[in-house]
Amino acid sequence: MASHPATSLLQTFTYPSNDVPQYQIKWTRLGPQDAQPLIFVHGTPWSSRLWASYAIALSKKYCVYLFDNPGYGLSKLLTPTATAEFASNGPLTKQAEITAALFRHWGLSRAPHVVAHDNAGLVTLRTILQHGCIYKSLTLIDVVAVGTWGLPFFKLVAENEDVFNAIPPQMFDGIVRSYIRDAAHITLRKEDEDMLAEPWVSGDGRPGQEGLVHVLKQASTRVSDDVEGQYHNVGESGLRIKIIWGKEDKWVPCERAEKLKNLIGGRSEVVLVEEAGHLIQLDQPERLMAEIVMFLAEVDAVS
Repeated sequence: MASHPATSLLQTFTYPSNDVPQYQIKWTRLGPQDAQPLIFVHGTPWSSRLWASYAIALSKKYCVYLFDNPGYGLSKLLTPTATAEFASNGPLTKQAEITAALFRHWGLSRAPHVVAHDNAGLVTLRTILQHGCIYKSLTLIDVVAVGTWGLPFFKLVAENEDVFNAIPPQMFDGIVRSYIRDAAHITLRKEDEDMLAEPWVSGDGRPGQEGLVHVLKQASTRVSDDVEGQYHNVGESGLRIKIIWGKEDKWVPCERAEKLKNLIGGRSEVVLVEEAGHLIQLDQPERLMAEIVMFLAEVDAVS
């Protein structure tokens, strides 16, 4: 999944905008600007590039938005305060706050479709429940949204932060790639593995080694119990929700899909995808694209 000029993140949003900026979010928009908005949101430890091919394909019909979450890809933590806040924000309340602010910044004229992967599930649900965001539909893909959370590796990193920051770059590169490969059910193509590893192992202003350590430290304290009891409010709002899960997901077992559906209720539905792990975008791209396209078309047809 090589980079494509159309999905280059050339726009910048800083937050907060009326004070000393703490976060810099890089984003882009592609497709007809007067078309139905569609937003892709990535999770940990990925970037918007995981959604690039999907964005390009769907931009023929939709106005598609891509962005890197704060502290990921090209989006930067601008101050020591932001870095400390980010590393300790396991519940992702700050990320939800920034994401909601970014969506407001875009000034969308109509409610967008939102597609969320991994911890973007918790983030987008928080944007609805805690920041009043309104969506036309929500697609949740192998999401972090119901506990208990945290791979043992996250805890290991959090308890040995200085050690992981001191690992020589070549050795750290191997750790990053092994971690990424564990998320996939298939054997990743080298170009895809390189794309996913690049932000954490390159020295070109990306988050790098220290950035990934911060991300994994944050993930070690992931909690969602403060909002899980409110998920039914999302379902009762009438929002159309599709939950898609790879049956071979080793990071977030597919049993969580049904648990999440039961918590949300309403018009939510579950689809389990065979021969797909946590990186379903790369394990089963055609099937995932079909599920997304069918769902968006179905929602569009009745609204």
